[in-house]
Amino acid sequence: MQVYRTPDERFRNLPDFDFVPHFHTLKSGLRLHYLDEGPRDGRPVLLLHGEPTWCYLWRHMIPLLTAQGFRALAPDLIGFGRSDKVLNRESYSYAGQVAWIREWVETLDLKDITLGCQDWGSLIGLRVVAEVPDRFAAIALSNGGLPDGQDPPRAFAIWRAFAKYSPVFPIGGIVKRGTKRSLAAAEIAAYDAPFPTTASKAAARAYPPLVPFKGNSAVPDQLRAWEVFRQWQKPFLCCFSDGDPITRGGEAVWLERVPGTAGIPHCALHGGHFVQEDDPQGFAAAIVSAARAAE
Repeated sequence: MQVYRTPDERFRNLPDFDFVPHFHTLKSGLRLHYLDEGPRDGRPVLLLHGEPTWCYLWRHMIPLLTAQGFRALAPDLIGFGRSDKVLNRESYSYAGQVAWIREWVETLDLKDITLGCQDWGSLIGLRVVAEVPDRFAAIALSNGGLPDGQDPPRAFAIWRAFAKYSPVFPIGGIVKRGTKRSLAAAEIAAYDAPFPTTASKAAARAYPPLVPFKGNSAVPDQLRAWEVFRQWQKPFLCCFSDGDPITRGGEAVWLERVPGTAGIPHCALHGGHFVQEDDPQGFAAAIVSAARAAE
């Protein structure tokens, strides 16, 4: 297995990102990077990014959560950020990413977790919740979900084709197009920082086709996870943004199927797909609200 590790100097002097790096070596030998901020005895909030981003996405929200006494943990998925990057695109799978994050959660022995997730962070995080539900106390979901064989939205179909066929794949530019506010040049460069070579973007290109819409082999796994959520009584808060063409209206299926959504103050965030950039205060407040509802 050929693995690329982005040089440390690529992560120096990034704007608004002075967090201490932490590393965990998985059983596979791959090194997973994560942020671990706030009091160690605080209730853990697990922040899972999607693709093609990395934990830099959470930089504005982490201080808001730690100021409320929470322990904020934000890993880089394998293939992203400061985590190791397998260079063979075929080595990535949905189940594999779920297994890596579950292993990390269990190794740190995290309990009473509130999950904050978006994009692929929700696909992965919700599956981890379904596998080890006793470790989780609450969920705040934005701009993501748990598709189980539906037809893909047109906007996603376009994105999937771009990831597969485009000769160029500008990570920072992609994030910029998924936000409503104008990112500064240094912020765009920070999203590019983990991916200095074409080969290092293997995971970012691999995951769009793996979303389990119609015909995908992961659909049975999704259906098993949905059986857990159909019985889920713990707080489940939906906080989708009002300007995401891919996931707009995605809260409806959760409000219909999940008992834990009842009586929860769901809210609409303001921004595009990467709402962490557009409305970090609103997303952080939603996560806190979900966590408090579980007390």
